[in-house]
Amino acid sequence: MKDLFNSLLGYFLTPAGVLAMGALDASLIFFLPLGIDFVVIYMAAREPDLFWLYALLATAGSLLGAGVTFWLGRKAGQHGLTRLIKRSTLRRVERRVSSSAAMPIAALGIIPPPFPFTAFVLTSGAVGLNPWTFLTALGGVRLARFGAEAGLAAYYGDGILGLMRSPTFTIVVIGLAVVAVIGSIVSAVAVFRSSGGEDHSRKRSSAATPP
Repeated sequence: MKDLFNSLLGYFLTPAGVLAMGALDASLIFFLPLGIDFVVIYMAAREPDLFWLYALLATAGSLLGAGVTFWLGRKAGQHGLTRLIKRSTLRRVERRVSSSAAMPIAALGIIPPPFPFTAFVLTSGAVGLNPWTFLTALGGVRLARFGAEAGLAAYYGDGILGLMRSPTFTIVVIGLAVVAVIGSIVSAVAVFRSSGGEDHSRKRSSAATPP
């Protein structure tokens, strides 16, 4: 089990892993608050000359994941969002999202958790925001966020690496990994059940409709 954990962690601490983590971070089923930020900071601290590359990879992955999430929101529509987002969160998000606010809403992507980023992306797709304007603005703010993190990590690299290699930090990482697995499973089950429930309701509605 330890070897498997180290292999998975080691994968995310590679250029391909940064891209994958960025995409997962913006997806509907993955749950690991600040996961992409930790990966960017560690990689930039380890290889300070390539800090710009890790910022770009994280941004590209984030846009990929957000694009899929935006499309899912567009497909679900406003009425379908209640199957994917908790009602309390959805009401709070809907108050700030309008069909003409693509750039301001995307700019909120610079805010780290607990800001409900995925809920905003889903809702933005559902209300019909322009995808190109939204994703362009999102790419800009995400690049600013990851670029700042990577730049600071490159500058303070030795101190950051010393902290991240401590036994205490290892325990924290293991705890976050457990949270990520449990949270991702719960999210995936919720999405699966909501999709299954929708299909079942459609079948019942079709069966009840007279020919």
